[in-house]
Amino acid sequence: MKETNSVKLEFLSRSVNEGFARASVAVFAAQLDPTLDELNDIKTAVSEAVTNCIVHAYPDSVGKIFVRARVFPDNSVEITVRDKGLGIPDIERAREPMFTTGGDERSGMGFTIMESFMDRVKIRSAPGRGTTVTMRRTVSVRITRK
Repeated sequence: MKETNSVKLEFLSRSVNEGFARASVAVFAAQLDPTLDELNDIKTAVSEAVTNCIVHAYPDSVGKIFVRARVFPDNSVEITVRDKGLGIPDIERAREPMFTTGGDERSGMGFTIMESFMDRVKIRSAPGRGTTVTMRRTVSVRITRK
């Protein structure tokens, strides 16, 4: 299915940019007229994906994060968050709740949260080459009154 609209963002892996990504994707997804709960779910998933890049992909350096958001005729939004950082050696282990490589201050719930708020989450990664997380959510179609 071909997208009806898309946007690309590129920014540095600084924690201050997490809010930028979250807000930018939310504004873009608003064209689907999501409920506030749906929009908050999308924002939370984006926040988790971007935070993973900041904390895990570039733990000792600053790198680039790439975000692409696309909307489709079936009222869905697909968000891809990509980095060129360390990569994930064991994706299945990384998806386990409470597993983290980020130290005691990290909860290890990032992928679990993304999976609970989005309809689909796909993770591709290669050690030393980076990670791509693709998330999709269908937004309910609301009946407008005239």
